[in-house]
Amino acid sequence: MPVLRSAFIALSRNRSLRHFCENSSIGVRLSSRFIAGLKIADALRVAEAVNKQGIAVTLDSLGESVTSEAEAHRAAEIYHQLLDMIAARKLNANVSLKLTQMGLELSPLLAETIAWKLAEHARATGNFVRIDMEDSTVTQTTLDIVRRIYARPEAGDAVGVVIQAYLYRSQADIEQLSAKGIRVRLCKGAYNEPAEVAFPRKADVDANFVRLSCLLLDSPVYHALATHDEAMIGAIKAYAAQHGIEPSHFEFQMLYGVRRDLQRRLVQQGFNVRVYVPFGSEWYPYFMRRLAERPANVIFLARNFFRS
Repeated sequence: MPVLRSAFIALSRNRSLRHFCENSSIGVRLSSRFIAGLKIADALRVAEAVNKQGIAVTLDSLGESVTSEAEAHRAAEIYHQLLDMIAARKLNANVSLKLTQMGLELSPLLAETIAWKLAEHARATGNFVRIDMEDSTVTQTTLDIVRRIYARPEAGDAVGVVIQAYLYRSQADIEQLSAKGIRVRLCKGAYNEPAEVAFPRKADVDANFVRLSCLLLDSPVYHALATHDEAMIGAIKAYAAQHGIEPSHFEFQMLYGVRRDLQRRLVQQGFNVRVYVPFGSEWYPYFMRRLAERPANVIFLARNFFRS
């Protein structure tokens, strides 16, 4: 499995394959299990359908590592449109974005300014912006930017961040973020990280995820726990019950197209569930990282592709 994971991570950076997949009908068809569509209208349609099941949504306009300031501003404009449309349609939805999509690799100040303006817009519309975490080379920069945006009264509690359980540093980061009142989405992590910074064994990552989840549950802040693993969900539910933590105090998050049965079951049990709904033409890197996270998805996709 580690070899297969590394292979998919490597493929996610293959520009030729990316160009072919993102511009072919076969590629778009394969990706449709995990991607809402190519347009804002597709994302809103899916959000409405998911909301009808009693499930909240976070919308992600796919893209990363822009190469010009103009690209960064175009990416941001999609999010400004989303925030207005979510408010107009009264959807139970917020947004997630990557700082490299907002120009982080061109200028950290550019990315911070764009993200701050989006958080300000979100707060004005009663919404929320989650800053996604990328690979470990930008972890500290991302956290520094989120802390500064959170400190701005016009943005403040309308911004949160993602922490990855496979990084050794994550417990200290969570303790610091929770102390400040910053909302966290905890996930396992989907990048190929060196053993110097991340747990190399899945069992260690899983154990750390549960340990960090308990830390977040103990916090007075509303946090999100992103996993499809029923054993870990069971451990989280048990900890919450033992410590008198109400289901309304936190939410489980899952990916669009993954474990829909489990999503519905958790809602029926009274837990808050939010589905991460990505959309856009630049879907290839995201899609390959989903296959890297769970290689069984390859078999699932192949079976359904040839059946249809």
